[in-house]
Amino acid sequence: MTQVQVFEFNPFAENTYVVYDETGDCAIFDPGCFTAEERSTLEDFIRENKLHPVRLVNTHCHLDHVFGNAFVARTWGLELEAHHKEVVFLERFEQTCQMYGIIGAQSSPMPGKFLEAGDVLQFGNTRLEILFTPGHSPASLSFYCREADFILAGDVLFLESIGRADLPGGNMATLLESIRSQLFTLPDHTLVYPGHGPTTTIRHEKEYNPFL
Repeated sequence: MTQVQVFEFNPFAENTYVVYDETGDCAIFDPGCFTAEERSTLEDFIRENKLHPVRLVNTHCHLDHVFGNAFVARTWGLELEAHHKEVVFLERFEQTCQMYGIIGAQSSPMPGKFLEAGDVLQFGNTRLEILFTPGHSPASLSFYCREADFILAGDVLFLESIGRADLPGGNMATLLESIRSQLFTLPDHTLVYPGHGPTTTIRHEKEYNPFL
């Protein structure tokens, strides 16, 4: 059975996810671990649960979701996987850190593999369907596990909120359409694991999200 472990990392309170199953294989999504202590927290969980990281994935490449990319890639010998239209944020990583006054961040490696809508991300016995959900960023991807009924939604949909659309490459109309056409078509009881904040469900957001 596929399981999900969440860690809240870095000054932006970003959610990093480790998705794993009974085989011990796991995928690390949006590693935002910034400090040595945060990196140790992630590494300790993986070691203590005897997991084997086989995929490193970004839902999108804003800086708070990629602080730990270099650490994860180096520690477990993984190549980054993301959508090709997100690479621009990795290229501008140092300038963005300067803009926010962030010192000492490790630049992310470039993707070794590009992901597209309609692909299936597989590891162990887990299959995650890839949905294209732009609007918060130019090419945000969401990852839906049909068997365990959850979705990793990045910064697209939050508990009673939605992602910002005023950042470079963002667009409010596109974001709302992504949510309605890609996420709200999932079963109501689907768990939503967002890039920030607590878990919610599709049903809850249909009923209580003021933006929708």
